[in-house]
Amino acid sequence: MSRSAHPAGPRHADVLPEGRYPGSTAPPADLNSLDPQVWAQTVRRSADGAVSVGGLDVRALAEEFGTPAYILDEADFRARCRAWRSAFGEGADVYYAGKAFLSRAVVRWLHEEGLNLDVCSGGELATALDAGMPPERIALHGNNKSSEEIDRAVEAGVGRIVLDSFQEIARVAHAARRHGRRQPVQIRVTVGVEAHTHEFIATAHEDQKFGLALAGSAAHPEAGGGPAAEAVRRVLQLDDLELTGIHSHIGSQIFDMAGFEVSARRVVGLLTAVRDEHGVELPEIDLGGGLGIAYTAEDDPSAPHDIAKALRDIVTRECEAAGLAVPRLSVEPGRAIVGPTAFTLYEVGTLKELEGLRTYVSVDGGMSDNIRTALYDAEYSVALVSRSSDAEPMLSRVVGKHCESGDIVVRDAFLPADLAPGDLLAVPATGAYCRSMASNYNHALRPPVVAVKDGAARTIVRRETEEDLLRLDVG
Repeated sequence: MSRSAHPAGPRHADVLPEGRYPGSTAPPADLNSLDPQVWAQTVRRSADGAVSVGGLDVRALAEEFGTPAYILDEADFRARCRAWRSAFGEGADVYYAGKAFLSRAVVRWLHEEGLNLDVCSGGELATALDAGMPPERIALHGNNKSSEEIDRAVEAGVGRIVLDSFQEIARVAHAARRHGRRQPVQIRVTVGVEAHTHEFIATAHEDQKFGLALAGSAAHPEAGGGPAAEAVRRVLQLDDLELTGIHSHIGSQIFDMAGFEVSARRVVGLLTAVRDEHGVELPEIDLGGGLGIAYTAEDDPSAPHDIAKALRDIVTRECEAAGLAVPRLSVEPGRAIVGPTAFTLYEVGTLKELEGLRTYVSVDGGMSDNIRTALYDAEYSVALVSRSSDAEPMLSRVVGKHCESGDIVVRDAFLPADLAPGDLLAVPATGAYCRSMASNYNHALRPPVVAVKDGAARTIVRRETEEDLLRLDVG
């Protein structure tokens, strides 16, 4: 549901009919339960009622590292890397989408677990190289890569640059010529499919900033007369570039594989057109990322092995029908790996009960550490984690401390009616995009990322300090 726009921010107060709950959802039977679909794998509620992760009590983590803090389950992250790697096997490549969350520790984990890395900025590339990711296992994305970013990627020897425009063809070729290497590239195509959550739309979505349109005509979008086909012609004419395949990406937080089926059919249509026109069968196809995770109990994501089988079956079927050899498949999960592995730990500050409506629960973070609720109307779960409670459920809205009415962390949730200042709340599934999109709004200090594993905790991204904030302000 879209919110009404206003220069001061989104509308935030929904008036509920008496006796009704948001979305007609009744309170959960047990406020102390932790849905394993939503929480990281090692999260447990102990006998004394407090929650632990990686064998560590959240109360001890809050005391040592402060709040708010992103708490990341390293064992869970590594297990998800292995699950994706195993699901796709040796005949495919799994590129972790670094935009979801990237740090030097994460790069090292990816390297050790055998995943490749997709970066989309000079900063992400610098982090990857500094942390020791072999450049041949790095792909560079982006709709407007600077000449400096392209030059650094080519000089480093990245394994793939995904071309997003005609101008980039010339820029990458020029950089490759200067550095004396033949740069592997793929062409990102816009396949006319947009998929988000449980829905996809298969037409009229060429109107976006990414990629080169496949469409040769509305009736036959896979035909060879569109910009994507022209990009193929230009790349194949250049000795400095090696065209390894076609790349597509159709959306985010996707649960329904139907959009991938339409996308694969149209990409294979382009591969067929390339073979027929140039006598070349391109060896790779990248179907991008966007696979969904569970933010709430209502979400039902597929397992990596089921996703892998579905994508392999789709590509194999389309290629066999076209008489093409089945190309090597690549995917780019980011959220699907890191999203469920972390939660954000907050301390409750104030509570304001609005009789007949809800209770506003203010925490010591907010839109500076999780902009997604304000930006996308994203839905999250939340739980009291410093203790258990047998109190009645209380319809709540968890909000931040920022000077914005739209500063909402969890729009509608049920929390115990005995919730009090000083209690600890945790919002699960915040590993993806929350730290990556964090800001210094109201001069807030961005929280640390704390990795936990086997009873030990360490900071992998430290909390910002006022010194950090003032150092950039040169007066």
